[in-house]
Order: sequence, then C-alpha cells, then structure tokens
Amino acid sequence: MNAISEEMINIPFWGWIAFNLFVVLMIILDLFVLHRHQKIITIKQALGTSAIWIGMALIFNIGIYYFFGSEKALNFLTGYLIEESLSIDNLFVFILIFDYFHTPREYQHKVLFWGILGAIIMRALFIFFGIALVSQFHWVLYLFGVFLIYAAIKMALPKHETIEPENTFIIKSIKKFILVSHQYDGDKFFTLKDKKWMATPLFITLITVEMTDLIFALDSIPAIMAITLDPFIIYTSNIFAILGLRSLYFALAGLMPLFHFLKYGLAAILGFVGIKMLLSHYIDIPIGVSLGVIALAIVVSVGSSLIFPQKKSNI
Repeated sequence: MNAISEEMINIPFWGWIAFNLFVVLMIILDLFVLHRHQKIITIKQALGTSAIWIGMALIFNIGIYYFFGSEKALNFLTGYLIEESLSIDNLFVFILIFDYFHTPREYQHKVLFWGILGAIIMRALFIFFGIALVSQFHWVLYLFGVFLIYAAIKMALPKHETIEPENTFIIKSIKKFILVSHQYDGDKFFTLKDKKWMATPLFITLITVEMTDLIFALDSIPAIMAITLDPFIIYTSNIFAILGLRSLYFALAGLMPLFHFLKYGLAAILGFVGIKMLLSHYIDIPIGVSLGVIALAIVVSVGSSLIFPQKKSNI
C-alpha cells in the first residue's frame, strides 16, 4: 500500500479538539508555571524537559498502536523521527539569529515559545492545504519528491553559515510601517519611547524565527508526506516535534558545533524520502525499511561527528 491509497484514521471532531486542548494546556503550563519568571535555562533542565516531551510522544505512539495498529504506530514514529531530526537543523539557524541580534540568553526562551506557537498554526494550515492538494492532484506528490531531492543536494553542498535577517523583504517591510528601537527593553516585544510605541529587537528576532520555521516547513512537511498522507499522523507528529524544540535548543545549543556531519545525515534523509515519493506508484517501500534508513542516517552522521571531530583552524 502506498501513501496515496492508505486508509486514513477516522478521528471524530472531539478527538481533534481533545488533542489541541492538550497542546494548549501544555503550552500554558510551560509559559505560566514552569517558566513563569524569566531565567536562563540550564542544560540539565533542558535535558529533563526534552526527555518529558520525547516520553509523551512515545506514550502517544503506544496509544496509536493500541487503537489503530502497528502500521499507523510505525508511521507516527517514522514521521516523528523525521520531524525531530530535521528540527535539529533549525537549531543551527536559531543560534545564528540570536547571535546576530545579540539576544540575551534569558529572553531566548520567550522568543522560541511564541515563535513555536506561531509555527504550530502555520504548519497546521500547511499540512491540511498540502494534503488537500495531493489528494486532488496526485502528481503534486512527485513535485514534492523532486523538491526534496533538490533540498538534499543543497543541504549537502558547502555553505557559509552567515545570516543577515535585517536585509530580508519581510523585515524591511515591517520597518516601513512601525518604528523599531535599537535597544532591548527587558523581555518586551514593544516599548513606549518618547510617547511613541516602537518594536524592540526582540520582536524582530521573533519575526525572523517565524520566517525561518516557515522555510523549514517547506522541507519537513513534504518529507513526512512520503511516509503517510494521514492528516492525524502528520499533524500530531509535527506538533510533538515542535513542542520539544525549545528544550532541545537549550539542551544542544552548546553542542551543535560538534555535530558537523549531521547535515549530511539530514541530506540523506531528505534524499531518501524524495526518492520514495517519486517511486511510490511503482515500489512500495515498507515503513519498517523507511524507519531503519532514517535512524541509520542519524546514527551514522552523529557517530561520525563524534569519532572524527572537526579540526580547529589555526588561523
């Protein structure tokens, strides 16, 4: 059975409401209880929170196995692994964004919180629009496949890790309509200065993070569509990966330079799912094989990075 002809999970409307209420509850708990007072999140705290999010995703996966069977459970696990691994690539860009805007570390959690909240809304729209498009026009799936292979090649090629978000069209447009302060005012997105409301650099940082996630969604959403077109599986695996992204950032931010081969593993994943999309009508690659290939790519790239550390420049 290929992704196009698979049987979808029939989730009643109240099931969608219940899941989204759970997401909202966890977001409220995170912002107003766990991180009520702004502070720098330690690696130990971030690792603990990451473990909680991963644990909840695995418990949810067990629930899918119990109610909908092993195939749907494997689809969720594979989709979650794809989204989680591709999210790691986001972390590199987040580091560059925060460094570019000189964002104080104690305010970074707030930016990621609101940024990821916006990402949930954008990805939900992207997912359901994409599924509707593929369901109506099956050939779009092949376009996604070609795009993913292109993205894989682009990711594997050498590139300079620089970023100039203030030169983007959206940021330039924002500055035409609202005043922007050059100084932070605590954790505020807007500040009153000389009787005029102005956006702070923290707000510009937030918009940049939102733009970045939208760009990454162009890769990650089509990638999981190579595994399944079930909207419930795609949506829930995406949400669990996004919700854990903040904690993952603070847990791995200091270690990201060590994983210098990771981009090749991610490129291999994108290339594999792109080829899987192109061959979906002719060859049915079992979900177990897909899961194994994706896991192997991550393990090999991370393991190689640790075994063969990047040589420091003497310059």
